[in-house]
Amino acid sequence: MCLGVPLLLQSVDGIVGQALDGDLPALVDLSLTPEARPGDWVLTFLGAAREVIGEDDAQKIRAALGGLQSLMLGGDLGSAFADLEQRGPELPPHLQAALAAGQTTG
Repeated sequence: MCLGVPLLLQSVDGIVGQALDGDLPALVDLSLTPEARPGDWVLTFLGAAREVIGEDDAQKIRAALGGLQSLMLGGDLGSAFADLEQRGPELPPHLQAALAAGQTTG
């Protein structure tokens, strides 16, 4: 399993970015996100940025990862998934459209 980690870009030099993971520096491959600029949040997988994301999404992901880390260390989730607890489950748009059209099986 691969987890996406949001990093805050500090500088860009070609396809390489210097970023911060909290307070820790990290190198990021920006080959797939040429639009990324310093100050952007990038969602990284195994050191490669796959997507530029907004700060709100980055903070939600960081909170979720922090909650999971706490749980693995014997703590609790705290409010790590508060944004999900406030709403019910949602179908992806294509499945919601199929359900609205009366389809109940594949």
